[in-house]
Amino acid sequence: MADPTEWTLQSPPFDSISQVRFSPTNPEHLLVSSWDATVRFYDSSEIVNEQKTKFDHRAAVLSCCWENGTSAFSGGLDCTVRHLDINTETTTPLGAHDDSISSMVWSAPQNALITGSWDRTVRSWDLREGGTPQQQQTMPERVYHLDIVGHMLVLAMASRLVRIYDTRRMDAPLQERESSLKYLTRSLACMANGEGYAMASTEGRIAVEYFDASPEVQANKYAFKCHRQAIDGVDHVWPVNALAFHPTYNMFASAGSDGTVSIWDPKAKKRLRQFNNFNNAVSSVAFNCDGGRLAIASSYTWDEGEAGAKTAERPAITVKKMGEEIKPK
Repeated sequence: MADPTEWTLQSPPFDSISQVRFSPTNPEHLLVSSWDATVRFYDSSEIVNEQKTKFDHRAAVLSCCWENGTSAFSGGLDCTVRHLDINTETTTPLGAHDDSISSMVWSAPQNALITGSWDRTVRSWDLREGGTPQQQQTMPERVYHLDIVGHMLVLAMASRLVRIYDTRRMDAPLQERESSLKYLTRSLACMANGEGYAMASTEGRIAVEYFDASPEVQANKYAFKCHRQAIDGVDHVWPVNALAFHPTYNMFASAGSDGTVSIWDPKAKKRLRQFNNFNNAVSSVAFNCDGGRLAIASSYTWDEGEAGAKTAERPAITVKKMGEEIKPK
């Protein structure tokens, strides 16, 4: 029986989905970047449920983000930062990195796009400067993920390195940390309340961290196991591919290669709900601006190599209405 609280979007990408991102102003508008070298823009409402436009790229797109309700950005394996105009359906190159662009966020306080790359740099861009980065910082390792809340920018890099910056003073990091997780960082998300962030890894673990470096606050950080299954008596550990914090309640969603999405209360340190029924790995999740819906991208993530790709189903994007399970108890 179909779940009345969720629906699947029409015209999904043909290859793995790298990110889903809701508009900061319209709770129905959704951007989806993909390895099929496109960024697609949807009206994700249950009534309309259609792709409005598609932005073609030269190679796989690894990241996208919104500036406002009509302007967005994208980047990926072709190393180019692109500006996407939703109204005119046009794509404009803004600049480039020396290697693939892995992650990007819009900093509203700085009115700038911030991009991270495998070229070991983080760059900030101003649309008024015609493609010249305002600032560039060299990192000790490849940048895999970045996220921002207010002025706090968190970078997760190779070799389990983490840096925290104040975007008003990017000349030096506020803090340098080593991930408390033992393996490769797979996902990162900042808390909506600005107190810290969560990061997850390929080993099926999530760490909850706090910005305040005082011993009293640091005593509250913790890590836990998740996205694990016992199949025929054998324990299977799945990568945690994506994290997303609710904009109001500060609960967060985690998405795994086990095809499930879980909702967690970081204060109570417990799972509130788990959503199953996804035939592929879940590669990305995002709450919309009012927190009433969660976009869930299910697509093959190459955990099982080419053999798994032969049997994987076509990517899908599910929009799920959030109920009481997202509210603090």
